[in-house]
Amino acid sequence: MQLGASRFGSPGAGPGFSAPSPRPKTTLLTALRAKLRMGHYSARTEEAYAFWVRRFIRFYRHRHPKDLGPIEVAEFLRHLAQERGAAAATQTQALSALLFLYREVVSKPLALPGAILRARPATRIPEVLSRAEVERVLAQLAGVYRLVGLLLYGSGMRLSECLSLRVKDLDLERGEIRIRRAKGAKDRVTVLPEALREPLSRHLVRVRARHAEDLAGGEGRVALPDAYERKAPAAAASWAWQWVFPASRSYRDRASGERRRHHLHQSAMQRAMGDAVRRAGIGKRASCHTLRHSFATHVLEAGYDIRTVQELLGHRDLRVTMLYTHVLNRSRLGVRSPLDGLAGGFAVSAD
Repeated sequence: MQLGASRFGSPGAGPGFSAPSPRPKTTLLTALRAKLRMGHYSARTEEAYAFWVRRFIRFYRHRHPKDLGPIEVAEFLRHLAQERGAAAATQTQALSALLFLYREVVSKPLALPGAILRARPATRIPEVLSRAEVERVLAQLAGVYRLVGLLLYGSGMRLSECLSLRVKDLDLERGEIRIRRAKGAKDRVTVLPEALREPLSRHLVRVRARHAEDLAGGEGRVALPDAYERKAPAAAASWAWQWVFPASRSYRDRASGERRRHHLHQSAMQRAMGDAVRRAGIGKRASCHTLRHSFATHVLEAGYDIRTVQELLGHRDLRVTMLYTHVLNRSRLGVRSPLDGLAGGFAVSAD
C-alpha cells in the first residue's frame, strides 16, 4: 500500500519489533472508505480517518491492524501525545478513526477500559472581534473575498458551509440561507443580511453570465450530492445547482471526463483573511472562523435568546453555544467590577 507523507513528519517504528512484516493489501483503505460512505460520513471525515489509519500502519512498520490490538493503539496515542505534542482534539480524532476501523472493517472492536485513555479536551473561550475590529478587517478584503467575509459575519456560517452554497440555497426575498448537510449531516436555516441582498444579486448576475459562457463552451456542469446526478442528469448543468462562489478555473472530472467547475477553495479565502487581519493591525489570532464567533457574540449582545443563536449556528449541544456568554462585554450575570464602583476612582500611570 502506498502511504503518503505524514503531517507530523516520518514516524518511527513501534517498540519491540524486528523485521518489518509484509504490507497490508490496499483493500483495507478501500474497505474503510466504503464503510464510511455507507454510513454517509462527510468527505472530510473520510479523509481524516484514512489519514490516521495510514499513520497507524506506518507506525507499526506496515503490520496489518488485525495483528494489533488495544495495547498497540494505546502506544500509538501515547506517541502522538508525548513525542509529537498532538492536541487533545487530534488524539480524539485519531482514536475515533481507529475505533471505526476495528469495529467496522477489521471486525475486532477495541476494548477501551484499561489500555486506552481518552484525552481530556481543554475548554477554550473563543476568540472574538469587536464590531470596530470586524469593520477594519472586512475593509481590507476585496472582490469576492469581501463578499464571503461579509456573509460569514452576517450569517454565522462556517467557511465550508458558505463556500459550498448553491444558488437554490439563497432566498433573497425571505432573507434566509438554507444550509444543506452541515456538520453532523444536519440541514438548518440562518439569516441572510438585508445589507447583502443587493450585493449578492449583482454577484449572481456575474456568476450566471460565466455559467452561460461555460454552457456555450460545452462545460457548465457541477458535482451533485450522492446519487442525484443519476436521478436527474440535467441538474448538474442547471442554474439552481451552480455554486454561489465558483472557482476561477474548471477541472476535468476523473470519472466522467467532463470539464466541471468547483467552488472557491477554502485555502484561498483563508489566505485572504490572514492578509486582511495583518493589514488591519489586529492583535488577535483571527481567522474566518473568528467571524462566526463574532456573529454569535454580537447577536447575544443584541439581546437575542441563546436558543435562537443555537439554531442559527447549528449547535447540537446548548453548552457549546453557552461558551459565547463568557466573551460578552458584560457577563450573563451582569457582574461589575468592585473597582469600578469606588468613589473618585484612581489615576493609574503607565509605569
